[in-house]
Amino acid sequence: MYNKGLKAYQTVGVTNQAATADPYRVIQMLLQGALDKMAIAKGAIERKDYENKSKNLTKSVAIVSALQGSLDMDVQADVTNNLYDLYSFVMDQLTDVSLDNDVEKVERAMYVIRQIKEGWDAIPPQARDEGLRMQEARKAVGR
Repeated sequence: MYNKGLKAYQTVGVTNQAATADPYRVIQMLLQGALDKMAIAKGAIERKDYENKSKNLTKSVAIVSALQGSLDMDVQADVTNNLYDLYSFVMDQLTDVSLDNDVEKVERAMYVIRQIKEGWDAIPPQARDEGLRMQEARKAVGR
């Protein structure tokens, strides 16, 4: 999960902060990066700057796809399945925006990512640490 997220973040031109961040922080950065790129795309649509819109929508989709691909579907299946579906919804909205330039679809996608990010940001440090320990333990037993 960590390497996939890190690679996705590097492809959208982020500083080396991602290289030294823990997995929790990488996901935070990916979520914020997706929001930032969507906001730029929205502004580009409003200015009829379709080249910039396209570039930033493409980056947004790449980030959301990386987030979706990093989900561990074996852990808390109900939560990961819901996140998977939310990420699919966001990517569908952004794909539609590529065709119809509908700002409301960008706003819906941003709303969903913002809600996910708020939830992610609210995870207590103890739970983050426990999650990292569990992930490392699964790696150690060859999962």
